[in-house]
This record gives sequence, structure tokens and C-alpha cells, in this order.
Amino acid sequence: MSRACARHILVDSEEKCIELKQQIADGADFADVAKEHSSCPSSGRGGDLGEFGRGQMVPEFDEVVFSAEVGSVEGPVKTQFGYHLLEVTSRG
Repeated sequence: MSRACARHILVDSEEKCIELKQQIADGADFADVAKEHSSCPSSGRGGDLGEFGRGQMVPEFDEVVFSAEVGSVEGPVKTQFGYHLLEVTSRG
């Protein structure tokens, strides 16, 4: 079964998500941005969600995590929780 490790930033608007993605593209550290802006409890860990398998996250999240290039920052991804920026840190 496929497993992945990822981190994310959860915000309440697509605009904020795009703004934070640009900050990261401009050199801001993903973990620092997550700690400052993410509304998910994982923000304390820099957005780190640990390891999980396919089907353990909401479908929109799964689709990106199991198809995106490792290390790329993807998003905004809209789910029932809000808007996410996702970074796959490893997959195997």
C-alpha cells in the first residue's frame, strides 16, 4: 500500500492560500509559514502530518498527496476544512 509523509497549511480563503504559496516560492520556510498562519493543530509541528496511507485523508487531499512531485508545494486545495497548501515530503 502507498504511504506518504506530508505537511500542510490550512487557511480559510483561497486568496490567503495563494498569498502564502507566493511567500514560500519567494523563499519563506514552509514550516515557519505553517506555524504563523495555519489553523490546523499541526501548525505547531510546522504543518507536519506524519505518515499516512491512501484513503486516510479526505479525497481531495489524497489525490494531490499521491500524485504530486515530492517536494513541490501544491494548492490551493479546497476541502471541507478550508484551503490547503500541501507539500509531500516523501512517498513510498
